[in-house]
Amino acid sequence: MKTAIHTVYKLKSGDRVPSVTTVLGILNKPNLLDWAWRCGCEGKDYKAIRDQAADIGTLAHALVVGALTGEKVDLTEYSQEQIDKAETCLIKYYDWLKEHPIEPILLETQFVSEIHRFGGTIDCLAKLNGSLVLIDHKTSKAVWPEMFYQLAAYRQLLREAGHQVDDCRIVRIGRDPEEGFEERQSGNLDKAWELFTHCLAVYQLQKEVK
Repeated sequence: MKTAIHTVYKLKSGDRVPSVTTVLGILNKPNLLDWAWRCGCEGKDYKAIRDQAADIGTLAHALVVGALTGEKVDLTEYSQEQIDKAETCLIKYYDWLKEHPIEPILLETQFVSEIHRFGGTIDCLAKLNGSLVLIDHKTSKAVWPEMFYQLAAYRQLLREAGHQVDDCRIVRIGRDPEEGFEERQSGNLDKAWELFTHCLAVYQLQKEVK
């Protein structure tokens, strides 16, 4: 049984701060609730399915990084089913790369905001057609609104660290063979960033009153 390891983000003072995904965990996600309800109706353990999908997503991210760096990925902790699905994601990512030749600058890099007190790990900052593009890889069944709040938070982390970001986009590479890849450019993320800051404020207040 593979043990999940959660990244710990700390300020320069040593104080721990929440991750982007932890902050956005306060949001109501009706689609997730509907999915969990359907699993229950079908007699399936939604937690086991969720954890399986998370492991596949983790491996798919690692395979993408390996494809971009040439480094070999350790597969020993994964089942054959997880490997097969993650490799399906990788094939779709290669299809996306054929149309979008990128020059990676940062991959799976951790940042912490000293100003706003949160942390996060970006998937990729790359040069694409002369622009610096923040790319977030997703292995989900769809692209949900909160993913753009996440993207806005990652952009803020990069900017605070002194990195230029000209464009942001989500590249979804599904786990099933019948799915291709889906690319969504973010457009203006100012409102998404505002939404994230409100979630962060609520999260911090909840911690204070507990």
